[in-house]
Amino acid sequence: MSRILGDLTRRRTLTYREVGATRTPDALPAGFHHLRHSAAVGHGPAAFRAAAEAVTTWRMHLAGGARVRASAGRAAPGVTLEVALGIGPLALGVPCRVIWVPEEEHRAGFAYGTLTGHPECGEEAFLVELEPGGTVRFTVTAFSRPAAWYTRLAGPLVPRLQLAYARRLGRVLTRIAAAG
Repeated sequence: MSRILGDLTRRRTLTYREVGATRTPDALPAGFHHLRHSAAVGHGPAAFRAAAEAVTTWRMHLAGGARVRASAGRAAPGVTLEVALGIGPLALGVPCRVIWVPEEEHRAGFAYGTLTGHPECGEEAFLVELEPGGTVRFTVTAFSRPAAWYTRLAGPLVPRLQLAYARRLGRVLTRIAAAG
């Protein structure tokens, strides 16, 4: 994984203007690819607490095969992180900053935005919600567009990979929620 976390200072800037737009998933900004994925991952308060903890402490990403280096052990606005996928020197580390965290009793998670040096430009939210009937729902909402030559070259493959990763995280959370 790259060693950019030490370089993730306030100098690094967000690469898009629509900061916080994932708060309103039905009104994502134009000019970006939109991702909306939702899956039931468990049932009941214990499953919700387990899934919420996994999302907000990076465990979901780690269990999903990513490596995470973060300036804090839990998601909070302003926390910077690098998420890397891949093997050894082929791992691609991408810099992000947590933009918002819901402060609701039955909803947990975070949204992060891309920083300079990220191959995409946009924002992604990972939320877990305990619905009134007891279903625990995991939702990924994102808007993005290429910011590097190789993501532009990959074209329609990138959105497919993003959806595959969101589905993978849903399966990971299902296992974590079941273990309670």
